[in-house]
Amino acid sequence: MGQLGQSFFSCLLALCMSIGNAQEAVFFQESPSNLTSSLGKDIKLSCSALSLGEPPEISWLRDGAALDLADSNQMQFPLDDEEWMTTSELSIPSVQLSDMGNYQCAASVNGSEVLSDEAYLKLEGLPFFTEEPQDLEVTVNAPFNLSCRAQGPPEPVRVIWLQDSAPLNSLNDPQARTPSTLALRGLNHSASFSCEAHNDKGVGTSRTAKVTVVPGRPSALSLLHRSDHHLEVTWEPGPSGAYALEFCTIQAVRSDEDLSTVSDRELYNQNLHVPPFSHTLDGLSPFTTYHVRVSCRSREGNSPWTHWVAMETLEGVPTAAPENIMATQNGTCTIVQWREPRGVINGIIRGYKLVCQSGDSPEVVVDVGLTNETVLNLNKTVHNLTVRVAAYTQAGDGPWSKAIMVSTGDVDELPQPQPVETTAPAFSWHWWYVVIAIATAAAAAAFIIIFLARMRRKETRYGEAFEPSMEQGELVVHYRVRKSYSRRTTEATLNSLGISEELKEKLRDVMIDRHKVALGKTLGEGEFGSVMEGQLSQDGAVLKVAVKTMKIAICTRSEMEDFLSEAVCMKDFDHPNVMKLIGVCLQNTESEGYPSPVVILPFMKHGDLHSFLLYSRLGESPVYLPTQTLVKFMTDIASGMEYLSSKNFIHRDLAARNCMLNESMTACVADFGLSKKIYNGDYYRQGRISKMPVKWIAIESLADRVYTIKSDVWSFGVTMWEIATRGQTPYPGVENSEIYDYLRQGNRLKQPIDCLDGLYELMMSCWAINPRDRPSFEILHQELEKILKSLPPAKDPEEILYVNMDDGVAPGEAELGAVGGLGPEEAPAKENQSLKPTVTAAEVHQPQGMGRYVMCPTPHESSRLLTDAPSCAATEEGA
Repeated sequence: MGQLGQSFFSCLLALCMSIGNAQEAVFFQESPSNLTSSLGKDIKLSCSALSLGEPPEISWLRDGAALDLADSNQMQFPLDDEEWMTTSELSIPSVQLSDMGNYQCAASVNGSEVLSDEAYLKLEGLPFFTEEPQDLEVTVNAPFNLSCRAQGPPEPVRVIWLQDSAPLNSLNDPQARTPSTLALRGLNHSASFSCEAHNDKGVGTSRTAKVTVVPGRPSALSLLHRSDHHLEVTWEPGPSGAYALEFCTIQAVRSDEDLSTVSDRELYNQNLHVPPFSHTLDGLSPFTTYHVRVSCRSREGNSPWTHWVAMETLEGVPTAAPENIMATQNGTCTIVQWREPRGVINGIIRGYKLVCQSGDSPEVVVDVGLTNETVLNLNKTVHNLTVRVAAYTQAGDGPWSKAIMVSTGDVDELPQPQPVETTAPAFSWHWWYVVIAIATAAAAAAFIIIFLARMRRKETRYGEAFEPSMEQGELVVHYRVRKSYSRRTTEATLNSLGISEELKEKLRDVMIDRHKVALGKTLGEGEFGSVMEGQLSQDGAVLKVAVKTMKIAICTRSEMEDFLSEAVCMKDFDHPNVMKLIGVCLQNTESEGYPSPVVILPFMKHGDLHSFLLYSRLGESPVYLPTQTLVKFMTDIASGMEYLSSKNFIHRDLAARNCMLNESMTACVADFGLSKKIYNGDYYRQGRISKMPVKWIAIESLADRVYTIKSDVWSFGVTMWEIATRGQTPYPGVENSEIYDYLRQGNRLKQPIDCLDGLYELMMSCWAINPRDRPSFEILHQELEKILKSLPPAKDPEEILYVNMDDGVAPGEAELGAVGGLGPEEAPAKENQSLKPTVTAAEVHQPQGMGRYVMCPTPHESSRLLTDAPSCAATEEGA
């Protein structure tokens, strides 16, 4: 403060004191100023007051209410013997909407208080979402709704919807407001949906919701034909839209079972290839009502089940003969009595049949109806007379009882019918031994099965196998190793496969006992397999590994030998840019055939390259990846592929998702699940048709399934494009089924926004229509080394603000943050609408493209505000 200013304030304060007005003894030299900031920023407000005599105490008010002084800093110091100055600074970290309002200081001395002028804190920034579209599963052509809600400030916020990255409405649409509900009448194919929220500060993009379209509910489930043990049913499939039905599932359960508590043992469950849309349920019980339902599946998922439909099998014959048969003869009169069968009747007893026979004379069959007693009047006295009885239903006769010799006696002494005994007839001694033996064997088998199941569940269940370590924060695995494991265990498994002795000898150092691997959480899942975290017990030590399970089935012994031969070769890989194989184990599957291979690989701390690139661009805390880092990734992969090609290996699935990053951020080529060694010639023809990553496959491989090292070069060019765009999906907006025609027309991937011309020229050379015109991996590695050495040292900015500059995120890319997230650009029809990104920069570096976005560093807090989109563009030209 100048001497003149101090004298003025001193005189003013002295005058106030002299007239006795204590309240005027305090004077604000500085009041807080109006401030406009963005959400999440740290802000500071300050004020200062002068007084005579006692130093003033300053407190802060917002909208007239006192604030907690925990975040304020107050300093008091004397200007001379009687004059004091107090300054106060209010800090608000990560300012939120609730912090908006009028702020002022209150200075008090000796109980008197003076208020400063008010300052208004205004917040504004990109819209953020309070409600985002959620994933749905709908049936074909069924209507559904999606919701989106966003808010500023600044307001207003307008919303447009995107389906598969294509806009469904425009900002000029009167319905483009928040909250917004997208009502669709139905789809015949699965699609992704997101919404963009626009305000004066820019664009925010919601998460991408996946709407999966599954087949419609089957109808007209009805009974076509039935017997005592079979039900033949038919149904009509529901609409499946753009996806063909793969199979239908039919289920049946007895009507006397509780449908909500039916176990797998009680449920008839069968998957059927379709068409035809009919099936015969066999092995059913006669004269029983069953509830039947059907669901059909496409590659997108299962349709809803039909309602349970009741169907009844026909009657069967009884399973047991009548019991307690007694027959007495007196002269020509014979009385026969019996009790009804105790076994399963399989219907309704319609009557009984009686067979009489004397010696070698022919049998006489008599239908006696539903009675349990009959009198036979013979023409003469018959000796050695035997009788047998059987019950019958509408389906036929049941088993006959044993022949009973008719005893003789006086009619008056004929035995009267006795009540049915409640105890079962005694078995002969040998039946007891059979029953006891069967019961003992069943109990022992059940005990062994339960014991093994419990042990297996303890070894693999995540909740018990993995527990967080208190010391290191790492996952600790508790598991039990099979004690009987030895070399012979592996040999026995390999012997069962029928492979050659020579290959078995080579596999001794490759095969790993499956029980020495404990599985943990799933790290990732793709089209051809899934990767899980695990730990391997080896030579008394526990090694953290990645466990890759294969989804591609091995159907023949030749295919199994090919896979194991490749494993032997991959075990010998030794290159810093190629992931080394630890070993392979075989896992039995529920279906018949060969076991499924499980590949054991080193654990990579930073995961796969594609996820790393996406997270660097779209994660909650974006990471600046300079061009030098991206070219280093490309160089590492080219070096690894140069090594593999020198070993005559074709990868066939080269992509960013199949390259891993180790602790030193070195890229390693991985995922050899589709690789093939070239034994003869320089190409490999895929024998069985399977799902392939078509957007990475060379044009000649799409046409005739022929793979060469030069087709890997094509895939490497696509991988370079992935890295240059920081994880975008290739050919956005082009369906998989359209890729071949798209390439045949001469189209190729476009040059990314900030991609060096030299890099893009290398990419284009990889996509030459003639494989011979494509460079080798040796040349690619050399050229990338030259580009990397020519780049200047990277400069990391302190802060990065992503600005929406181009098209929307392709379907399947990572989700975006809720606050300050990146948003897709508007469609080409909206090019006349100017987008005004906010960039704070004292020293603006050359913009670095992040996929379809440009990021401008904001290293200094005191930077001036640039409000025009051309500002970044002009800086790029002058950089």
